[in-house]
Amino acid sequence: MSKEVQLILGGARSGKSALAEHKANTLLTNGKVEQIVYLATAQAKDDEMLSRIAHHQARRDKQWQLIEEPWLVPEQLMAQPSRCCVLVDCLTLWLTYGLCEKGLAEYLAKKQQLLAALQGTLADVIMVSNEVGHGIVPMGELNREFVDQSGWLHQDIANIATHVEFVMAGCSLRLK
Repeated sequence: MSKEVQLILGGARSGKSALAEHKANTLLTNGKVEQIVYLATAQAKDDEMLSRIAHHQARRDKQWQLIEEPWLVPEQLMAQPSRCCVLVDCLTLWLTYGLCEKGLAEYLAKKQQLLAALQGTLADVIMVSNEVGHGIVPMGELNREFVDQSGWLHQDIANIATHVEFVMAGCSLRLK
C-alpha cells in the first residue's frame, strides 16, 4: 500500500480534529499502520489555550505517541518509520509560530522543508488546519500576512495531498 497525505481543513470547532483522529484510528484498525504519532504544535501560553489543549488530550487515545513540537514538523515527519501515521494538529498554529517567533523568511524556508518532508516521509500523514480565508481581508499587516500565507500553505499541501477534506458543523466535504 502506498502512503497517504491527507489535509483536513475547517473553521474553529468544526470537527476537523475529531475527523482526523477517526481517520488515524481507521488506518490503525485496518492494519495499514502499526502506530499513531500525534504531533501537537500548540503551546499553552494562556489559560484558554491550556483548556483547549486539555480538551484534545482528554479525547485522544492514550496509546498514541505524543510529540509536542511547535516548529520542527518537517524533521519529525522525516524521523517516522513506514507503517506509522503522523497526525499533525495543527498547521495554523505552526504557521503562527513561524510568522511570530521566527519571521517570514525563516517560515518560508521551513515551509519548503515541510513540503519536501511530505513527499519524502515514509509515514502516512494527516494534517489539520484552520481555513481562515473565507472572511473579509483583515485589518493589520500581520493579520493579512497570516491569511495570505495560510492560503498559500494550504494550496501547496493540497497539491501534494492524496486527500483533502473540508469540515463544517461536523460534516466533511471531500475536495480531493
